[in-house]
Amino acid sequence: MFITAALFSVPAVSVAQPNSTGGEIVVTGRALPVATGDAAYDIVTIDRERIAGSASNRIEDVLKDVAGLTQFRRTDARSANATSQGATLRGLGGNASSRALLVLDGVPQSDPFGGWVTWPAYATNRIGEVRVTRGGGSGVYGSGALAGTIELESIGSGGLGGSLAYGSRKSIDADALIAGKLGGGFAFLSASFARSDGFIPIVENQRGTADIAAPYEQASIAARAVVPAGPDTEIQASLLGFRDRRTRGTTLSQNGGDGADASIRIVHRGRWQAQALAYVQAREFRSRFVSIDAARATVLQTTDQFNVPSTGLGARFEIRPPLGDTVELRLGGDWRRTAGETNEFFTYVNTRPTRLREAGGTNQTWGAFAEASAALGPLTLTGGTRIDRWTIADGRLIERTIATGSFVRNEIAPDRDGWEPTGRAGIAYRAGQVTFRSAAYLGWRLPTLNELYRPFRVGADATAANPALSPERMRGAEIGIDWDAGSGLTFRANGFANRLVRPIANVTLGAGPGQFPGVGFVAAGGSFRQRQNVDAIRSRGVEFDVRWRSGKWQAQAAYSLTDARVRASGAALPLDGLRPAQVPKHAASATVGRSGLSTTLRYVAAQFEDDLNRRQLRDAITLDAVADVPIGRTLALVLRGENLFDTRVEAAISGNGIVERASPRTVWIGLRLRAPD
Repeated sequence: MFITAALFSVPAVSVAQPNSTGGEIVVTGRALPVATGDAAYDIVTIDRERIAGSASNRIEDVLKDVAGLTQFRRTDARSANATSQGATLRGLGGNASSRALLVLDGVPQSDPFGGWVTWPAYATNRIGEVRVTRGGGSGVYGSGALAGTIELESIGSGGLGGSLAYGSRKSIDADALIAGKLGGGFAFLSASFARSDGFIPIVENQRGTADIAAPYEQASIAARAVVPAGPDTEIQASLLGFRDRRTRGTTLSQNGGDGADASIRIVHRGRWQAQALAYVQAREFRSRFVSIDAARATVLQTTDQFNVPSTGLGARFEIRPPLGDTVELRLGGDWRRTAGETNEFFTYVNTRPTRLREAGGTNQTWGAFAEASAALGPLTLTGGTRIDRWTIADGRLIERTIATGSFVRNEIAPDRDGWEPTGRAGIAYRAGQVTFRSAAYLGWRLPTLNELYRPFRVGADATAANPALSPERMRGAEIGIDWDAGSGLTFRANGFANRLVRPIANVTLGAGPGQFPGVGFVAAGGSFRQRQNVDAIRSRGVEFDVRWRSGKWQAQAAYSLTDARVRASGAALPLDGLRPAQVPKHAASATVGRSGLSTTLRYVAAQFEDDLNRRQLRDAITLDAVADVPIGRTLALVLRGENLFDTRVEAAISGNGIVERASPRTVWIGLRLRAPD
């Protein structure tokens, strides 16, 4: 019998209490109100009800509702290697580092060393809303928001609740949350735990005795307090900690890490609106890599990335001076510093490492922005600019022979710096129930420490680092229409054209067997690659989003068509005209539900595993379903099913044709508890 997790839903509400002058102090826990100029941009919101209705109880799967939002791999954070969990939008993928910026209550969440996202840190029971800006997201947020932004907002005040569930492959999923008033404000404490024996990633007809299940164990804890500091001011303090352990389907292939974040944000909603944020992040990551013989019977350790410490520090402020009811001005600045290094054993002989690698450095950005918007009746105009100063420093790639301590490589990269000017502008016109939008924007992204300094291997393929990588830049434009058709039906359509200049890609430069610079020996069937800035990625497409609600019934659907092509010359010329790796041309999803019952159908088109478009992952259709049945005022029975068709969702193909799949059918049953109001 299989049992599944249920989500506890806490409503996001504000807390109000009288102040000494007879008015009310309203504490929301949110940032300043949504900017007036956002009406001109393509923004999709996922509400608390939808977050709580996911069949997987994973925030990364909820995000699949947004047309054009993809992760580097099709696998979620239960079975994927943590380093492949980058997120992007509008076909600007092909790299495991995120090209979309994820923030939680304003704090950037990408890993300080590698730019990937540790999705298990964000338990769905404490996320109140998700807000996704597709394209143009860099106007305020700067580096990292090249393809857009994914904003997670914590829940507000609530009560007591939790869930406990059991599922396929001895899976357990549990969470608990207590939330309530704290003086004149509110606070919550949340914990989550998930574990499973896992499934075997390699497809059945290609498995050998070396292939085993990929278990995982993940936990997180979070605390947040929001208290008033005056009639118009509140202080928001947050803590987050997580633990992530995964295995990749063989012995000696464990990966995961630990992390802790702390932040404080002050929000003032007086005549002069202002907010200030400061945060610190600590991460520790580890991962082991193996090689497997052709018969898939023998596993040999190739790399043990045993310690990857990194830190992120940052601050941000924004001021909105009073300029009347029709004009809004946003002025501010931000700073972010990331530092980290990888320490790893490699070149194993008789199961023992013979070399030690250390690689890492420090990146910093300082930015200032100004954005003005005007609401002139049905017309909204907005425009802004920002300037960023960046530095890349302390870069190194050091390799030693363990037995003697002598250097094999001692490469110290020169420090570099530069300036990146960007901006965006948009217009929106509302004619009755229809709003017409258009926007143009520039964005940029600094290479991660991982991209700059760390060589790596995946199976037989080896990729060299490149400390000379330049920042990526993007320019784009879009037109859109929003239609409120009445009777609970809304429709959104967008057409876009983006050009990503100097995108960082893993460029194939040779094939094994043979010795190659920066990585050493590559076996037969493997490819030698190096991270390089290619000329450009040109991406054009359309996106459609439909939502409908009538009484207890609701439905939503999304579709994206993305025509993305690489433009390349020189050593990367063979890539010219090809599709970026891991970018599907079509993606669609639809969810229909009523009173605790819902089904979600998803489709993803074929996409290429590699930059040369030789390894194709086939298309896939999956079906999820959820049934939430009350059995009392405080208790509900929840049944959930993922991939009920048991579709073979291909996630990776190695150089010798070995196919890895994403999650098979998973069925859950569980109980959800909620204290009465």
